[in-house]
Amino acid sequence: MRNVAIIGGGIGGLTAALAFAANGASVTVYEQAPVLSEIGAGLQITPNGMRVLQALNLGAAMESVGVAAEAVVPTDGLTGRAITRFDLARRRPRYRFVHRADLIRVLEEACKRVGVTVQLGTRIADVGADGRFTVDGVRKDPDLTIGADGLHSIARPVLNGMGKPFFTRQVAWRAVVEHVAKPEARIWMLPGAHVVTYPLRGSRLNIVAVQERDAWAQEGWHHDDAPANLASAFANSCRELRDILGQVDAVKLWGLFRHPVAEIWADEGLALIGDAAHPTLPFLAQGANLAIEDAYVLAQCCASGELEHGLASYQKRRKERVRRAINTANANAVNYHLRGPRRAVSHLVLKGIGKAAPDAFLNRLSWLYDHDVTASSGSPRV
Repeated sequence: MRNVAIIGGGIGGLTAALAFAANGASVTVYEQAPVLSEIGAGLQITPNGMRVLQALNLGAAMESVGVAAEAVVPTDGLTGRAITRFDLARRRPRYRFVHRADLIRVLEEACKRVGVTVQLGTRIADVGADGRFTVDGVRKDPDLTIGADGLHSIARPVLNGMGKPFFTRQVAWRAVVEHVAKPEARIWMLPGAHVVTYPLRGSRLNIVAVQERDAWAQEGWHHDDAPANLASAFANSCRELRDILGQVDAVKLWGLFRHPVAEIWADEGLALIGDAAHPTLPFLAQGANLAIEDAYVLAQCCASGELEHGLASYQKRRKERVRRAINTANANAVNYHLRGPRRAVSHLVLKGIGKAAPDAFLNRLSWLYDHDVTASSGSPRV
């Protein structure tokens, strides 16, 4: 039985724990927080991520906690008029909007059912490329250690050295308000800014608002800001969007930094998944989905045979796909924020595509949404 340690009890870490346990590994998750929780915000689970959760027998649970998406609606944020509407309802598995805390709970309960050990309030130090590390003063020597510890990973520098992220001159606010909305993702596009809104279970609306600006903001999701600052940043938007933002009574602000994809994802007894390997800007709704894919593929590659071969196969299978997704997200950041004549032309093109070829907009992402990492033989199932 392979002994696997996972640093980080977030979405990627718990998915990895579940997938490795399904393959017969003995798994321990080490999380520094006193409870397993996520910041109060939503995320989008796209079909590629849903296939993994279904393969781990979490399809029914996701139906109970997620809102099935009907469409994505590009909207002129200055006027409030929908530019077009792209249908999501026909995609299988269904595209879903879910609160992060609900997804964490689903994964945590599944891990408990298969015997994963979760140690909370732990401090990890002295991580080595061989997978050895110290937790609360005790040395551990698992067969494999997985760095699922996010943006500020302590595992990533072990394999890649200290990175040099740079500020993109964009900041983002994240909030949730009580609001009844259609099961659609609306992209409110403005000059130099945009807002994405979509509903969550319980008549809540998730808000992610991005603005271009020179003023630096700290990286990370956990920094409080004044709701008035968010409202002021979008004071030029349409009345409907201003009313939504006016309901915000608690908001988080973070600076958006671009990190390179790690050159080395695994070596000896240490592997990286999710943001620890490839921090992603929030312009394609793929941060959680890519982490979920990583976790499943890593478990699949390491299910049998030599660990060295499995880790090499994992990096080979994931790296180029992740690079493509990140490049696509970076391009969206430009397209959402157009100004002047380019903005008007872009909206006309979107409107024309919506009328003449409504499937074309989403079909250009078929390489992303239609991909199935569970299709290989020997896939882990719970």
